[in-house]
Amino acid sequence: MEWENCVFWWTLISLISLVWHLRRKNNYRRSKLPPGPRGWPVFGYMFNLGSFPHRSLEALRQQYGPVVWLNLGFVNTMVLLSAGAAEDFFKNHDLSFVDRFTYDSTRPHDYYTVSIAFGSSSTYWRTLRRICTSEIFANKRINDTVLIRQKRVDELLSWIENEVEKSAGGRIVVRDFVFPTFFNMIGNLTLSRNLADPQSEISSEFCTALADFHECVGRPNISDIFPWLRRFDLQGIRTTADRSLGKAIEIISTFVKERMRERQQNQELSSEQQDFLDVLLDYRGTGKAEPAKLSEFQVTVFLMEMFFAGTETSSATIEWAMCELLQNPNQMKKIKAELVRVVGENNKVQENDIGSLPYLHAIVEETLRIHPPAPLLIPRKAVRDTNFMGYSIPKNTQVMINYWAIGRDEDSWEDALSFKPERFLDSNINYKGQSYEFLPFGSGRRMCPGLPLAHRMVHLVLGSLLHHFDWELCDDGKTIDMRETMGVSAKKLGPLQAIPKLKTA
Repeated sequence: MEWENCVFWWTLISLISLVWHLRRKNNYRRSKLPPGPRGWPVFGYMFNLGSFPHRSLEALRQQYGPVVWLNLGFVNTMVLLSAGAAEDFFKNHDLSFVDRFTYDSTRPHDYYTVSIAFGSSSTYWRTLRRICTSEIFANKRINDTVLIRQKRVDELLSWIENEVEKSAGGRIVVRDFVFPTFFNMIGNLTLSRNLADPQSEISSEFCTALADFHECVGRPNISDIFPWLRRFDLQGIRTTADRSLGKAIEIISTFVKERMRERQQNQELSSEQQDFLDVLLDYRGTGKAEPAKLSEFQVTVFLMEMFFAGTETSSATIEWAMCELLQNPNQMKKIKAELVRVVGENNKVQENDIGSLPYLHAIVEETLRIHPPAPLLIPRKAVRDTNFMGYSIPKNTQVMINYWAIGRDEDSWEDALSFKPERFLDSNINYKGQSYEFLPFGSGRRMCPGLPLAHRMVHLVLGSLLHHFDWELCDDGKTIDMRETMGVSAKKLGPLQAIPKLKTA
């Protein structure tokens, strides 16, 4: 009987899907949509995306141009593949595409309702953005926390020195030290405590829960393109997300509750002593449209997203930069010479040195161009029917900005596939959102609000590693496996192993 019911429902689902597909195909002919491949009946182009959708989509430009239309199941999708298309999108239509899709992996615990990264545009979302720009990531607050980041970098250098002394051959896995450093930077800025230590268990309970949730959000999910399948959770993604997200929220919530109890005991701090958690708990709305204050759950999710957004992407950028420099000795010599000239042979890199290190800036920028942490950024959603570049884009269309393709576009970049930091020297191109050929942090209203902090952290960590140690490839290798793996962010498939040597006096 159960088998007969199953056959009935799948037959009904197939018939509904076929009717829907034929109707949409007819509508497609009548509408003025961008060009693109038709794909499979019902399923559309979903089977053609593969494991690396940013690469698969980039290949469509030669045949269909810089704006491509795809059907992914029940989801209409527009893909932008050029700097010109991105410029028109962000300059002229940012508000029409300001929303996000609600992905099934973000539904557990109502996470999507309070997320600044994945939440829909709303009064609450705009409140969070204002808190970020005026409080959390304001220059004054970032300047006030310089010593916190410096201490974490000092710990990183000590960890590596101790590991080299203990290990045979002196080799280390770079990400095993860089990732917990960024994790502890965020931990101290948000909660005034370390949460990771490479000397013990690198993947703590919180790290593991966050990594599992990160993977769930990045995995293609059939429930997102066929919404009526959500109840079945066929891939188990929502179940895994529910478990991992619940654990991460539980851990952060413990710290939030503890701080709230301390504050009730009148343990007041000066503004210079306050961490990000204090700033959030002190928030008071100024108008009727804003929340009077943030709830415990809202504060907890905001802090969790700080770890979610600021650790994996930053550590991946460091690892990719190290890979490129180890394969390009001349560029390694240039940056080490610049560090000696500006910082001094025996001095440590400080944050106030960053502005005087143009080649270090160029290395970071070139790394973000050719190895973007988010190759497709986070997709947008049309909030209304919109005319874009002469095409009629219907409401609820998903928009993917293929920054990976834009960053490697020969029309925008000479010798685009080569790692050449020199291209950014004496250039007006930057990642502040107005150079549309270079958008690692996005642009417009959905641009990453943590850019000012990420800028400081990545330059400080990379500069310190390069200045404090002389780096060599293991086993006299001349090449590194540069394959990537995809999730929410793109990181190196196999971890970089290298030999750090203390510079001789």
